[in-house]
Amino acid sequence: MDSKKIVQTIARACDDKRAEDIVALDMQEVSLMADYFLICHGSNERQVQAIARGIKDTMGERDVHVKRMEGFDQARWILVDLDDVVCHIFHKDERNYYNLERLWGDASKVELQVNENG
Repeated sequence: MDSKKIVQTIARACDDKRAEDIVALDMQEVSLMADYFLICHGSNERQVQAIARGIKDTMGERDVHVKRMEGFDQARWILVDLDDVVCHIFHKDERNYYNLERLWGDASKVELQVNENG
């Protein structure tokens, strides 16, 4: 599965867990870390953890394995590393503070289709 399909699949998994303000950034021209960042937030720690679990389960079903997951226990900012795609799941209070969209403002936004199949 290529990285563009992975970011779309992750966006749908986040939407299934009612993640808010799902944004994907195309990092290919601005960073060597990943092709895409996906950023979203949940309203409480349990929801943030559920979003992360949803991503892991959804990608596991497609034989795409999570390389690393950090911050799960605290559930304030969970980073899910899928190699070419890095997902940042914030608690709503933390998202504005870190403001990754502004930090990586040179990256273009990716149009997401969260309510479609494919």
